Order: sequence, then structure tokens, then C-alpha cells
Amino acid sequence: MRLGGCHAGAAGGDPAGAWGAAFQGRFGRKTEHNLKGRTPPRFIMSLTQKTITGIIWNVAEQVARKGTGVIITLLLARFLVPADFGLIAMMAVFLAVAQSLMNSGFKQALIRFKDARQVDFNTAFYANVSLGIISYLLLFLAAPFISEFYNEPRLTLLVRVAGLNIIIHSFEIVQSAVLSRKLNFKAQLQATLPAGIISGLIAVAMAYAGLGVWALIFQILLSSLLITVFLWKIQGWRPSLSFSKESLKSMYSFGYKLFLSGLLNTIFLNLYIVVIAKLFAASIAGQYFFAKKIKDIVNSQLVSSIQTVTYPALASIQDDDKRLKAGYRKVIQITTFILFPSMLLLAALARPLFMVLLPDKWLPAVPYLQLMCLGGVMFPLHTINLNILQVKGRSDLFLYLEIIKKTLTVIILYISYRYGVTGILIGQIIGSVLAYIPNSYFSAKLINYSALEQIADVLPSLGLSVVVALLIVAADSLTYWPAIVGLIVFGLAAVGLYLAGAHVLKLQPYWVAREMLVRFIFQKGDKSEKIL
Repeated sequence: MRLGGCHAGAAGGDPAGAWGAAFQGRFGRKTEHNLKGRTPPRFIMSLTQKTITGIIWNVAEQVARKGTGVIITLLLARFLVPADFGLIAMMAVFLAVAQSLMNSGFKQALIRFKDARQVDFNTAFYANVSLGIISYLLLFLAAPFISEFYNEPRLTLLVRVAGLNIIIHSFEIVQSAVLSRKLNFKAQLQATLPAGIISGLIAVAMAYAGLGVWALIFQILLSSLLITVFLWKIQGWRPSLSFSKESLKSMYSFGYKLFLSGLLNTIFLNLYIVVIAKLFAASIAGQYFFAKKIKDIVNSQLVSSIQTVTYPALASIQDDDKRLKAGYRKVIQITTFILFPSMLLLAALARPLFMVLLPDKWLPAVPYLQLMCLGGVMFPLHTINLNILQVKGRSDLFLYLEIIKKTLTVIILYISYRYGVTGILIGQIIGSVLAYIPNSYFSAKLINYSALEQIADVLPSLGLSVVVALLIVAADSLTYWPAIVGLIVFGLAAVGLYLAGAHVLKLQPYWVAREMLVRFIFQKGDKSEKIL
């Protein structure tokens, strides 16, 4: 078997060493006499170490932040009713659209700039703040119409207050981009974790006091405000009084296509919630929204962690297709190695998880979560293929793909909504599988990474994950243990079985992930400072 052009069976029979040699061999075998127009070896090795450390810190950030978020969400769910979450779900698409307009792709454009100057950061900062104010004003004016659409009078004030988050967040975009360019996700953890804890605890106290949906609104605003304040304190960049029309034009020419494709994606991701909230009760919309929130904690945030780190790292070698392909093969294998079992195990243990952690009023959301997890299995493949387009600067193709996939989404939703929420979720699974075809097409064209190669790279992890999940479902159905006992025993058994299977089968991403973790843990202090 070949990985990135190098044999897996390297000397000593160590799969991790073989893959590491392949990765380093591609990145570090040029002599200084051959470096004209190429990236120096020391820089590439530093980039590799930065990427590994960045991934671990970013995953740590997501685990810590989202782990805190899980605890806070579960506590809020004990004091709030599904209809409270349903009100948030009704606003979600409109808040997300305003957020997309504020961002407009400037953050991605800044990260992709090879030699960003102070004037570039200034231009992005003033553009984001201006767009944030415009977005909020549009949202403020639209609030009564949103309320009328859902026939829910409370939404007018809720939308206008929650929309302030758009302006607050606009002050944080450039600070986050600067840290992302440096792959410094440790600093971002220092901002997001305390913000999540403080805002969450205050929101729980408000929910306990009977303030209902306002606890959720306050949590959104306070979290965003604290993250912005902490990032400004941690990150030394400050805006100055300079602005460049040329820089704005350059960033906009790249970012507006990402904005339009992101806008389409945002609308259609929330389209299901809009339809469910419009056609069914607010409580059902709340259960759907809550299940999606739980799924996203595992699915979207894990993929986002890896994508956030690898995008700036791989963007720095965007002109070398061979290196890009080797890097993306590594990314896609490690991501799916972690995410496949996470999604399938969450689906298998959804009922005992809800029974242990939540009141019975949330049990109707269990089948929603299970179907979402099945649909989420394809998510890393979609995201990484689209990431390739961004790294190569082909935002035009990115937009083109979004139009194709959203047309497909509308057709499937039009057919599936007649069969209720379950029908809509099954339609999402079908749509996710079909959307992989156009998503993977351009990866084959741009870096010669075909769909068949991708499937071959991820199939071992998927097969092992399916087997372990089926064993857990069978064992759970044959036992009558208390929910908490089953959750702990079967959860630990599933992790053990998966890791043991990966070890026995010598799955490459298992060895590489283990090597990454060992290298991170045993780095010396001075070395880690250089990496970060």
C-alpha cells in the first residue's frame, strides 16, 4: 500500500515511522542549493511541527470550550423547556445570515495572504466593523417581519437584542485571524474557555431564576463580548488609521465568493429548522435544534478544529500539488479515524445518554440525534474537499458547488417534508451522500486526489467503526442494566474495541495520531516555544 507516494512498509515495520518519513520526505529533502523558488526545509519542518501542535491545541480548545458548552447546555435543558430552544431555533438562520454578511470572507482572505501588512489588517478590521453595523441595522428592521412569519410576537425584541452579537463579533475577526496565521490556538483557548465558563454559569443562574429564553440570549451576548475582550488583551495587534482600497479589492475579490457560498450554506443549513419551526410546534423545533446542537459539538467542532489549523498551514504550500495531496491525505485519514467512531458511537448510545443526563421531556429528540449522526459521517469528506478549493484560491468553484448542492437540497426537502421530521432527516442523509460526488470532483482535478482514493483512505476506519457500533447496539439490546451503567460500560468497551482493532489492523491514522500525541506530550519547553 502506498501513502502519498511512499511505501507504508518502511524499515522496522513501524507504520507511524513510515508515514512520518513520507510526510517529512516530501517536506524536507531539498538541499540549500536547490531552494530557489522553493520552501526551505527548516521552514517546512517547522510548519509540520506547528501544524501538529496547532491541531492538538485547537482540539484542546474545542474539547474544553465545547465540553464546557455541553455541561452548560445540559444544565440549561434541565431548567428550560424545548419551546425556549425553539425560539432560538427560529432566529438562528437570520442571525447566521447577518453573521455571514459581517464576515464576508475577510478572515479567510487574511489567513491566505502570504505577506499580510498592517494596512491589510486595518482594511479588514474597518470593513468588518462597518459590515457588522450594517448587518445589525438590517436585522433590526427585519425583526417584525420575522416575528410575523412565525406568528410569534416575542421574536421582535429577541431578534433585536440577540443581533447585537453581530457588532460585538466584528471586533474579534482580525484578532482571531492574526492568531490563526501564527497557528497559535493556545492563545485562543485562553480566551474562549473562560468566556464560555463565565457566560454559561450566569446563563444557568438566569434559567434557574425563571428567565426562560433570555438566559440563552444573555449567554450568546456575554460569551461573544468576553471572547472579544480577552483576544484584544492577549493579541498585541491594534488598528491604525490606514486603509487601502487595493487591499480591500484584493480581499473582496477572494472573499465575496466565499461569502456568497457561505451565505447559501448558512441559509440551507438552517432551512430545515425554518421549515420545521414553520410547519410544526415550537417544542418540536426546539428538540430538533437541541439534537443538532449536541451533534455539532462532536461533528462540526472536531472537523473545524483540524480544518482551522490545516488551512493556514497548507495554504503556505498551495503551489506544490504533491505536497498538498500528501498533506490532505494525512488530514482526511486522521479526521475520519476520530470522527467516524465518534458519530456512530453517539448514535448507538444516544438513548442511555439522554436518560442519564436529561429530563424525560427531551427523549423525543433521541431519534433525531441518531439520524443526524448517520448523516454527519460524510461531513469531514465534504469539508476537506471544499478546503482544497479555498487553499488553491478557487472560490469561484466553491460558489459553483454550493449552488449545485443547494438546488439538490431544495428538491430533497420538497419531497421529504411530507413525511415529518424523520423524513426530513432521512432526506438529509441521502443529500449528504449525493453531495459528495461534486465535492470530490474538483479535488481530483486540482491535486489529483480522486474520490476512489479518498474512499480507499477512509474505508478501514469506517468499517471498523461500523462493526464496533453494531456490537454496542446488540449488547445494549440484550442487557437490562440501569442507563448510567450501560452508558459507562458500553462507552468504555467501544473505545477499547476500536483502539484495539486499529492496533491489530495496523491502521495508518492510528499510528500517526498516536505519534502526534506522543510528540506533543514529550516536547521540551524551549522547543515547544519555537513551535508556537
